[in-house]
Parts: sequence; structure tokens; C-alpha cells
Amino acid sequence: MADWGAGYVTDVNYIPGYYVQQSPVHMVAAARLVGIACDLPESEDEVHFLELGCGLGLVSLILAAANPGWRVTGIDFNPAHIAAARAFARQADIANAVFIEADLAGFAESAVADEVPQADFVSIHGVWSWVSAAVRAGIVRLLRDKVRAGGIVHLSYNALPGWQGRLGMQRLVRIAGNAAQGRSDRRALAGFDILRGLHAAGARRLAGSGDIGALLERLAELPVAYLAHEFMNAHWQPCFHADVAEALAAARLEWIGSGDLLENFPELTLTEAQREIYNRIDDPFYRELVKDLCVERGLRHDLFVRGAQRLSAADRNAALGEVALMATVSADDFQYEIRMAEGKAELARDFYGAMAQALAAGPRTVAELLALPEAAGRGDKAAELTGILIGTGQAAAMLRPGAPQAGPAAALNRLLAEGFGRIEHRTTPLALASTAIGGGLPASAFELFVQSRLAQGEDERALETWVAALGTELDAAAQQQLRELFQRIVNRRVPIFRSAGVL
Repeated sequence: MADWGAGYVTDVNYIPGYYVQQSPVHMVAAARLVGIACDLPESEDEVHFLELGCGLGLVSLILAAANPGWRVTGIDFNPAHIAAARAFARQADIANAVFIEADLAGFAESAVADEVPQADFVSIHGVWSWVSAAVRAGIVRLLRDKVRAGGIVHLSYNALPGWQGRLGMQRLVRIAGNAAQGRSDRRALAGFDILRGLHAAGARRLAGSGDIGALLERLAELPVAYLAHEFMNAHWQPCFHADVAEALAAARLEWIGSGDLLENFPELTLTEAQREIYNRIDDPFYRELVKDLCVERGLRHDLFVRGAQRLSAADRNAALGEVALMATVSADDFQYEIRMAEGKAELARDFYGAMAQALAAGPRTVAELLALPEAAGRGDKAAELTGILIGTGQAAAMLRPGAPQAGPAAALNRLLAEGFGRIEHRTTPLALASTAIGGGLPASAFELFVQSRLAQGEDERALETWVAALGTELDAAAQQQLRELFQRIVNRRVPIFRSAGVL
């Protein structure tokens, strides 16, 4: 059979996944954090979100369902992905999402591309370091034509030197896998069998790598489809940040910072000695190379803007003050220890405890939080507060707090629970579409299941019914663990669901 994928894995669908860095409201918060002016979409704005390499379309579907007034376009090379995304959109009655099957190597010059409007927000997750140079060049040409002035682009990719220790490993897995028979997922497992044996045999370039050892230990937890797409693509190539930024400069895009908010704080990511060297450097790409050599960062979530408008410190604080936040953990679960380059740091309990309690009562803007009595004298801490709360995953930016749930969002959540609310998807990065957030609330498969049951009117105490529905094949001990998990979701996560408007 002809290899129409030209070296890209096409015989196994990729796994669904939702990542907050792809959400426009998160992009805006990150841009403001690093001092770039960026508007939050108003209800009447004609927003266009474009996703390149959309896979099964989960991100595009959630954003379209949560924002019925937006236009959403997802593009992917694999027709099976596009067919699945279109089916979900049809079943959830999502009318504002368009999914296009296209080879990005030449899509920019096609007649279909002429019909795609300029985008306010673009996300390209994981694709860049998996595709050929021709596809990357096609992506740049498309971005040059389709990103409006002021538009933000999120680009994630396997980064060097973070992936340096896995270069030989990936080559071995792909070559050994391709010597086997069957689909890409089976060949990937065959390749990992060889890798595991060679690692155990003390191969000099494998035995001393804790990174590879850790990967092998959790191999059973990783979806086989992920392993196939990550390690079996012929054009797999981790990248240096400066090379990616130089490529996107041809599309008039300027790198502004990281979508992982904590990474924008050198005092959190670098030791004092490392910061002393970092602070001697003016060139931003040179600085990032220094940072990449100091931190564990295998995947970068870079943000680019077309026409950066920089803010003064005062204007940045004012812009961040407008960002609405909601708690994503209960006040009892709030974590006051955060990992830093020099170990762990303790967040001030008087200050952050007050923030956690306030958010537990409902969404607040950053300015409202800083107006609390416990924040007296800290009015200039908008960047720290936003970065810590969102960066540690204990809060999320919201677009329209209190907005009622749109019909397509509720319908999509039901479909997601039906399709993925099962034990076999326990490690899949899923989400619930929320009109109030303007995007997705990250959620586990079990949380999708519970939300769906409660949305259908079931009682919160129906734990035995839920265990019977999901755990019939489990032994008594595992069923008890499932029962306890459901109780924790009811106690700790259901209030979060209500804050997000998904219940």
C-alpha cells in the first residue's frame, strides 16, 4: 500500500487531548503577564480561532461549543481525524466549527485556504517537531497570510536540549519498530521492547539516563497511540527555541513568552547563580537558551504575536486586574508549596489563603482579589498573583463569569462523557466545555462521568450506581477505590463544576 502519509503516522488515530495553553483566554492572560497588550474578546466580537493539526478536534470542538458566536477552524492531514471531528460537531449541533482535511505543506496556496478568514488566535500543538521541513514551511506561509495584526499564536514542540537524551532512544524505537510487522502502535511497542532490553543490559548511552528509565517505568500508563505518533514519525525532530522563533519571524510573528506562566519568572525557574548569568544577557533568544540548559523542559509552549504592543508596568497591572479567575481546586486542597529551581518555596499563607477562600466563594477579577484586606500593600502584585494561581493550576482565567451554559456546550459534554468517561481513558487529558470559562475546564474521565450523571439529574449519593456502571469487572478492593474517588469528586470537584457553569 502506498504511504500517503509521507512518513507521518496515519494508520492509528491520535489521542484526544485538551491543554489550557491552547485556550484564547489563557493566551490573553499569559500575554498580559509578560507585558503585551491583548484584548479579551467581547461578546459581540467576531473572533476566529484556528487550530493547525487539530487531530480529533477536541480543542476546537470545546472552544466552538463554549463560544457559539466565534468561528472555529480545525485543519488536519488525517481524514479519519477530520471525519471524527465533524461527527462530534454534528451530534452536538455545533454549527460554528469547520474542519478541513489538508496537507499543510501546500494549503496556504489552495483555493480552500482563500475561504479561511484571518485568525485572532492560532494554536499548533505538538505538530511542529513531528512534520517535515516542507510542512513547517507551509505552516509559516499560512500564518503569514492568516494571522491578523495583534493576533496571538500558540506553538508547542519538543524542545532541545530537553529532548537531547532521547535522540538515540527515538531512533532505536523507530528503526526496531519498523523491522516488526503490523500497525504503527504495534511497531512502537516492538521498538520499546528492544529499548527496554538494551536499557536493562546496561547500554552506555541508555543505562545512565534517568529520563529514559522513568519513561520505561510508566510506559504501561501511556496511550499506545501517543507512543506511535511521538516515536514512529519519520520526520521527528526536536528543535531549539531560537530556530523556531527565527522560522516564525518570516510570518511577522514575534516570540513574547511562555504559555506555561511560571516559566516566565526566572526567580522560580533558575537558581541564584544561574540568574546572575541570565541577567547579564540582553538578547532574548540567548537568554532562553541559558534557561533551557538549566531547567527540565522537554515541551515548550511558546507564544507569538503579530505586532507586539508593550505595556508599562502600571498598565500591565491594570490589564491583569481585568482578568477574571475561578478556583480549580477547593480551598482545602490549595497547595502552598511550589517547586522552584532551588527546591520548594512556601507561599505566604495569610495572602494566598485569603485568595483561595475568596475564589472558593466564586470567580473574582485579579483587581478584586488585590482589593481584599489581606492584600493591603500588595496592589502591585498582579503579575505574581496571576502567574502563581494559573501557573500552579489552582485557578483558571475566565471569559464571562456567570454566563449560562450554551446548548452546544452541554450537548458536547454529554457526548464526551459517553465516549471517554470510562476507566480506559483515565490518563487521557480531557475537559468539559464551559461557556463561562470560554473554553474547557480540564477534567478526568471519571469527572466527565460524574458531571454527566449529575447533569442528567442523578443524586450525588448515587455512588453504588456509578460503581456498578464503571467497575463491574473490578475486584472488591478496586471497586472501593473507585467509590472513594467518586466521593472525592462529589466533595471537591462538583463545586468547581458549578463555578464553571457546567452544572
